[in-house]
Amino acid sequence: MGDGHSVGDASAEAPPLRLRTKLAFGIGSAAETIALFSLSSYGLLYYNQVLGLPGWMAGLAISLSFVIDGFADPIIGSLSDRTRSKWGRRHPYMFAAPIPIALFFFAIFNPPAGLDHNALFAWFTCSVVGLRVSMGVFHTPHLALGGELSHSYIERSQVMAWNNFSTWIGGTAISLIALTFFFKATPEYPRGLLNPEPYLPFSILAAVSAMAILFASSWFTRDQIPRLPKPPADQAPFSPFEFLKDIGKVLANRNYVWLLAGLFAASLMLGVRETLNLYVATYYWELSSELLRWYVVGSAAGFVAALLLTPRLHGRWSKRRIIIWSALGNAIFPCLAVLLRLSGFMFENGDPRLLITLVTFSAASYGSGAILSISVLSALADVADENEVKFGLRQEGVLYSTRALFAKLDTAVGAALAGLVLTLIAFPERAKPGTVAPEIVHQLALFMGPISLIPGLIAVLLYAQFSISKHDHAATRARISDLHRARAVAEQEG
Repeated sequence: MGDGHSVGDASAEAPPLRLRTKLAFGIGSAAETIALFSLSSYGLLYYNQVLGLPGWMAGLAISLSFVIDGFADPIIGSLSDRTRSKWGRRHPYMFAAPIPIALFFFAIFNPPAGLDHNALFAWFTCSVVGLRVSMGVFHTPHLALGGELSHSYIERSQVMAWNNFSTWIGGTAISLIALTFFFKATPEYPRGLLNPEPYLPFSILAAVSAMAILFASSWFTRDQIPRLPKPPADQAPFSPFEFLKDIGKVLANRNYVWLLAGLFAASLMLGVRETLNLYVATYYWELSSELLRWYVVGSAAGFVAALLLTPRLHGRWSKRRIIIWSALGNAIFPCLAVLLRLSGFMFENGDPRLLITLVTFSAASYGSGAILSISVLSALADVADENEVKFGLRQEGVLYSTRALFAKLDTAVGAALAGLVLTLIAFPERAKPGTVAPEIVHQLALFMGPISLIPGLIAVLLYAQFSISKHDHAATRARISDLHRARAVAEQEG
């Protein structure tokens, strides 16, 4: 089990976290989004349309990066859980990651000139894998740190709320900056993203910004190191066998398994919807690029509402209840407009009220999704408490990283299924809005609406099996305090 220097040296009676600490933790996710949002939004387009790499090769490079990164995450988590240093368990990795992240990001958008397709594919694959794994070196310990910063049932939700909000800030900021200042339309390149010239200055700005923010997050949370849990003195060093034991311990927790199962179904739904969403907006609702920008208003409203409301909701009701209701909203709101149109109760295309309705549903969708994410991430810290009582060690690194593995693999599967959907319904290439056959557009709506709703509703049922209540959490924290006192007495007597 370990001695008095093990997990939980931090007191359960620790004072509330300062807002500065919550913000410093949260901005780490903003930097992650700056890098990975830029990759997902512009990387495939840059290599396919600007550099001429065949689409299947560019897509394969990104898929390989998801798989390799996903399996690397739990290994990083197990290493971090077992790390013993003057900088604690998390910060050595958080300080080590920013420079490689910046270098790999720069490499992605600045390949050597004159490469043939095979060499370009190799460069893109290695750079993307390097970026994602380096980001995992930061992000996995960073999320684990978020689960350790507080023992409070509600304050944990506040910490994760700032983390979630910062994710939105990072993605929105880099998108607006990129499209406003770098990829502007010119007479030669009416579609600015096809202009190769801005990618160099853009990659420098994004890489340096991400690196600076990651260092800032690490530096301004370092004062928390003395009060964070430490690994037991008798804990075995990392090895493949110990890693498998770590995975076995987290999967032995029933509540964790139900959270993973819910995540699996929800990620499958999201993978399909995120891929089809732009198709539906363009060809089903026939929205122009200018009108699509209003969706940012919906996302802003949703994320701000989640930041403000989630801790209050957890103060009034259990996380289990909030997870169930937010998962239900996350399943229904993104496809509600389509369901209403299929039922004959939605405004016609071109009606100003349609855009208002879509943006409203977008706000509800982003808000419920953000509340669900915050609630689950906060609940994982409660699961870590259960495992400390059962096994005598805290496993935030493995808990959060194994969840990330399932999410990445499942989202990739969902995206692949969405691509299969487009093939099955024979959706035409380079189609102009208003020219696609009505029956094809109708089939697209069916997959975005009632069909994609099915895994979302299954996710609700799976999440409902999670059973840690406020009372359970309080009882677990009391047992942990008793264990810590007993260890302290044993150490003094020894």
